[in-house]
Amino acid sequence: MFYEPLKRNHGLPHDPFKAIVAPRPIGWISSVDKQGNVNLAPYSFFNGVASFPPMVMFASEGFKDSVANIGETMEFVCNLATWDLRDAMNRTSASVPHEVNEFELAGLTPAPSKLVVPPRVAEAPCALECKATQIVQMKGQDGRPRDNYAVFGEVVGIHIDEQYIKNGILDSAAMKPIARLGYRDYSVVTDLFQMTRPDERR
Repeated sequence: MFYEPLKRNHGLPHDPFKAIVAPRPIGWISSVDKQGNVNLAPYSFFNGVASFPPMVMFASEGFKDSVANIGETMEFVCNLATWDLRDAMNRTSASVPHEVNEFELAGLTPAPSKLVVPPRVAEAPCALECKATQIVQMKGQDGRPRDNYAVFGEVVGIHIDEQYIKNGILDSAAMKPIARLGYRDYSVVTDLFQMTRPDERR
């Protein structure tokens, strides 16, 4: 089949785009506004975009609280969403008033960060403290601004639960990170395999 997304002519009950670009890591973003109101929300359009300095990005469909807060403070934290935290992560996706603290809503523990103001999720095995570098309102191919925003940040501090470091390597499978697919589908990482790049020295 072939379809054009703007025409929505796929003929299916739901658009399959998100099921194709999958699995996507979840950016579980904590932020605060200038008044100190805390927000925690998951974003499935999230990834690392550079390794040195380490950079991440997440994208929001709509000018949501996370984007507004980061626009005010230029700081945020990416918390690792895992199998054990899946229900709490899902609760923080609820649309609630700005003043509602999603840490409290989901029964999570806010832990102080070292270099930024927003708290991290104490229960998460890893957290990335970030300083925002730019917020980009995206445009369509017609040049018109869309209600979509990409937030880029430099990772300035990293928290790791040391129980997941084995023989000097972070054991991703042991943490069981979860990822978003299409529709209501998620996946969990439990199995790993390795491949050697053709130009990699052995």
